[in-house]
Amino acid sequence: MHTAFGRIGIKTLAAAALAALITATPQSTWAQNADVLHRQAIAAAASSDADIRAFYQARGYEPLWTGADRKQRDRRKALADALSRAGDHGLPTAQYDADLVATNLRRVRDNQTLGELEVEMTRQFLAYAHDVQSGILVPRRIDQDIYRKAPRRSDGGLLLGFSKSSPAAYMKQLPPSTKEYSGLMKAKLELEKELGRGGWGAPVPEGRTLRPGESGAAIVALRNRLTRMGYMNRSASQTFDAKLTRAVQQFQGDHGLSQDGVVGPGTLSEINQSVQYRLAQVVTAMERERWMNTPQGRGKTHIWVNLPDFHMRLIDNGRVTFQTRSVVGERLKDKRTPEFSDQMTYMEVNPDWTVPRSILGRDYLPKMQKDPNAARYLQLIDASGRQVSRDAIDFNAYTAENFPYKVKQAPGDANALGRVKFMFPNPHAIYLHDTPQKHLFSRELRAYSSGCIRLNDPFDFAYELLSRQRSDGKSYFNRILNSGQLTRINLETPIPVHLVYRTAFVNGKEGVQFRRDFYGRDAKVFRALQDAGVALRAVQG
Repeated sequence: MHTAFGRIGIKTLAAAALAALITATPQSTWAQNADVLHRQAIAAAASSDADIRAFYQARGYEPLWTGADRKQRDRRKALADALSRAGDHGLPTAQYDADLVATNLRRVRDNQTLGELEVEMTRQFLAYAHDVQSGILVPRRIDQDIYRKAPRRSDGGLLLGFSKSSPAAYMKQLPPSTKEYSGLMKAKLELEKELGRGGWGAPVPEGRTLRPGESGAAIVALRNRLTRMGYMNRSASQTFDAKLTRAVQQFQGDHGLSQDGVVGPGTLSEINQSVQYRLAQVVTAMERERWMNTPQGRGKTHIWVNLPDFHMRLIDNGRVTFQTRSVVGERLKDKRTPEFSDQMTYMEVNPDWTVPRSILGRDYLPKMQKDPNAARYLQLIDASGRQVSRDAIDFNAYTAENFPYKVKQAPGDANALGRVKFMFPNPHAIYLHDTPQKHLFSRELRAYSSGCIRLNDPFDFAYELLSRQRSDGKSYFNRILNSGQLTRINLETPIPVHLVYRTAFVNGKEGVQFRRDFYGRDAKVFRALQDAGVALRAVQG
């Protein structure tokens, strides 16, 4: 980071004037005067920043970094060490100046420079602390569907906390303390070492599907690449044998692909991705993890929906206690599932479906304008709650904005929401629900909804939730289900729901896994990280 005064030694120091002052003043008086001048210099240097000024004012402008006692030396060392390791976190290392922080203060002879150095160290600390704790970027500026606010702490709170803590321990606790973050850091270092070794070798030739039993140059290339990736031991075989099939299947599982052992275009594309691409995914995931580094955490019990992974998981104390496949929003701009967190508070059994205005205007009103009898399973309800005959309506006289009727689908097996939906009321009208389109869950890339999350096993999920608040949870749910009546069941304890987007994530003992960036959001995030100064690095050894 460029400072207001450059590195120490750039400005001409007033050594002669200070020497004269020392000669003419008793030592005790000199020490007092030097302290006063130091504090005055800090006050001047901090005057342009309200938060920094308030922090120093509250402590009588006592220096945090530039004193001679052991505590201040420890603070300087802790900050210098943290800044020197900023690259481990995928941060923009050029923005921090570890050399400045490690400056030998004996070389600083005038109080103005010492005051400027003091405040500059504080700015360095705050820049690093904010970046490593809550992220470099403002999420909402990256993509309009990322409704997540990074949990940025106040400057005063960070400075006060640091000033009252063990310096090294405080710096250590700034990044997310989750297993996910530490696992991603480990994967980042491994990929950086692989990049330093030159990567995974030549890509596998594209153009045809590779199947078990085949042999030839493409099979050799496939075997060599999977060997470099660590999926199998080195072998001289040129045949797509059982060992190679198992390696392909393991790779497919780690990348969210159908584990059929066949290397078609989708699998081949993922196998041929570069180390740099995977490293960028991990760095992006670390930034996303920082966005969720809130003081309250994710919740001891919470629901985690990773959109690119196409799964919903119920997590209890860090352990997955229930999971099911999911279908998420299509890749069309106005159907993509947004990212946000909220609280699930109730479920509806035998729900009806009120067609949202956006879907009405896009999908249904145009059909009804062409044919008034289109989508006959939908009812038109007026303001008094009565069903209206379509014969009395001129659909061409309306748009979605001024259409005066609610459009509803009655409860039943054919309802678009299925037989149960799980509500975490939010301004995006997104929820989890059942669906009559069960065939979609067998597909590899499951992006087919209008934005909501469809679940493959919604009844089992309902049983799991209700078992936590009543002994007859399953039979209770089934009695309501069989009644056919729309019924709301409140959750006694709300459950945090997190809709996230991670194309790289840690999956327990299986290590890091990767998924496709099907909305293109991670590409946007990584470009923004690069614009902010983040660079991929190769590590030797």
